[in-house]
Amino acid sequence: MAGILTFEEELSALLPRLRRFAHALSRNSADADDLTQMTIERALRSKDQWRPGTRLHSWACTIMRNLWIDTVRSRSRKEAFEAPAVEVEKVADGDGSLEASVELNRVMAAMQKLPEEQREIVALILVEGFGYREASEMLQLPIGTVSSRLVRGRTALLELLGE
Repeated sequence: MAGILTFEEELSALLPRLRRFAHALSRNSADADDLTQMTIERALRSKDQWRPGTRLHSWACTIMRNLWIDTVRSRSRKEAFEAPAVEVEKVADGDGSLEASVELNRVMAAMQKLPEEQREIVALILVEGFGYREASEMLQLPIGTVSSRLVRGRTALLELLGE
């Protein structure tokens, strides 16, 4: 049957988006890679818990966020965790557009300056394209909280970008 993707193929197609969300959460390329890998591993092991007909991307982002929370808690128990200097990777859509790459780096650097609660919401809604209700369910927050954090995050991001 042409056109029907397996669970694994759909998950594989989400890798760039998951990697981007991991970077928004972790603020570090190495941690983002590790977090993405752990998320894929957990999703493959938990494949039977995913409900066909629901968005695989939402499900995978929820797994990723929970893994990140566990990672931060574990690190804080072991040592006082201080985030390293912001790393911004060069990401271009294969067209080699220097301007697009510079602008993306500028936006990613500005996002790293947002408080975690705002950065998480901005990444899910503005970057990944989730709706308010879906982000609310993923983060287990009231929709009003999601909305207000998004407004504050968007405003702060625009100020950081000088717009």
